[in-house]
Amino acid sequence: MKNIFSRRNFLKTAALSGTAVAIPEKLFDASPSYKNEPFKLNENPLKLGVMTYTLAKDWDIDTIIKNLSEAGYQSVELRTTHAHGVEVTLSESERREVKKRFVDSPLEAISLASAFQYHSPDPEELRKNIEGTKEYTLLARDVGALGFRVFPNALPEDVPEERTMEQIGKALAEVGEFAYNHGVEIRVCVHGRGTSSIPVIKKIVDYSESPHVYVNWNCNPNDTEGQGLEYNFNLIKDRIRSLHIHELWDKEYPYRQLFSLLSDNNFTGYCNAEISGNDDPVRFLRYYRGLFLALQNAL
Repeated sequence: MKNIFSRRNFLKTAALSGTAVAIPEKLFDASPSYKNEPFKLNENPLKLGVMTYTLAKDWDIDTIIKNLSEAGYQSVELRTTHAHGVEVTLSESERREVKKRFVDSPLEAISLASAFQYHSPDPEELRKNIEGTKEYTLLARDVGALGFRVFPNALPEDVPEERTMEQIGKALAEVGEFAYNHGVEIRVCVHGRGTSSIPVIKKIVDYSESPHVYVNWNCNPNDTEGQGLEYNFNLIKDRIRSLHIHELWDKEYPYRQLFSLLSDNNFTGYCNAEISGNDDPVRFLRYYRGLFLALQNAL
């Protein structure tokens, strides 16, 4: 029969040999220490929505409301030109009907997103985008949207960067004031060639000299550049009104840290998922929501 070398036999043998040493009890404790620590569930997780640019681009309003409500989502950001049909061509009565359908739904809020941008050195193109923004801002007001997403959307190579940043900032000031007067927030997305940088967005917002220009955080890979995520976050934390979040499984982006920073900053807006889906969208959305909550210790 084979001898069984137990902890008891080891201690007995060590004691008899006269060379016994103190063996800490924890060396033989198979349970990890964290299991004995109290776990407090986060009862106030951030709010989750969907940006319809990808997953919901082919859904009409009824499908959006049905799928997001079943999956436990709280908001939707409607990308203009998509299948939901919320466009400036809607009549006054049609706009009222869109507003009513969302108000009567389980969703808490909606916002709109566009591709209007203000970096072009062509004055006519710039003015076209500014006036288009104003037109869609009125649509946002009429359908009950909280905010309206716009772009910077680049730093042209043949123009001094500071000049372009100032131009974008002044354009944002104009549309931001217009939107504010109609009860809508203008939210500039951290997006575009050269303008997907948080420090650049900070400069653009500063150039606007307006309290009514807000930011849509876009979860870009370069958010951690320079002095890191927390430093960059703090540059514009008082302007962040919405987010686009992407693949939460991506370990290269510090989502847990970002969610913690938002929570500590008492963020009350919506994190809108800009993601691709699959053939079972409601089930997919539920899994995404589960990971979103788990990253905040809320599940």
